[in-house]
Amino acid sequence: MELIPKKIFFTKGVGRSTEQLTSFELALRDAGIAPFNLVTVSSIFPPGAEVISRKEGLEHLKPGQILFVVMSRCASDEPNRLIAASVGCAIPAEKNTYGYLSEHHAFGQTEEKAGEYAEDLAASMLASTLGLEFDPNAAWDERENYFKMSGKIVRTTNTTQSAVCDKDGKWTSVVAAAVLIF
Repeated sequence: MELIPKKIFFTKGVGRSTEQLTSFELALRDAGIAPFNLVTVSSIFPPGAEVISRKEGLEHLKPGQILFVVMSRCASDEPNRLIAASVGCAIPAEKNTYGYLSEHHAFGQTEEKAGEYAEDLAASMLASTLGLEFDPNAAWDERENYFKMSGKIVRTTNTTQSAVCDKDGKWTSVVAAAVLIF
């Protein structure tokens, strides 16, 4: 039996509570994926999968359903701490080729920096799989242009959630996820 997802959507959320687990639950609620049984998987974007909106993706699901997700999460109870969770995505031009998803979580990174980092990770993994030679020390903008100009990588993107932790020391959790739909 083949379990190859046909659709994928991206989501993110943030939650705050006196308990770490509850803050995570609230982040999942904010992301819209709390009523499902989540199974984390590694970072492959399925060949030919269609990216759909979160709204459309959630319409395909039923509470209690087992969902396969590529998920990044970060939590802290340190007052005013900046946290971020990001999922990067790199989709190849060739529809029959798999792409990459990456998970990145960080302390002290802005949403933009964490998102760029995750996107760069996914694109670099795909580029190396496709045999593209590149300078890993070059700036992301330079590599992004090279990857896209090669004609082998058609799209890169990221979904990122950042938050400043509660000033009174409550737990703050952030999640970012790619949800795979069969």
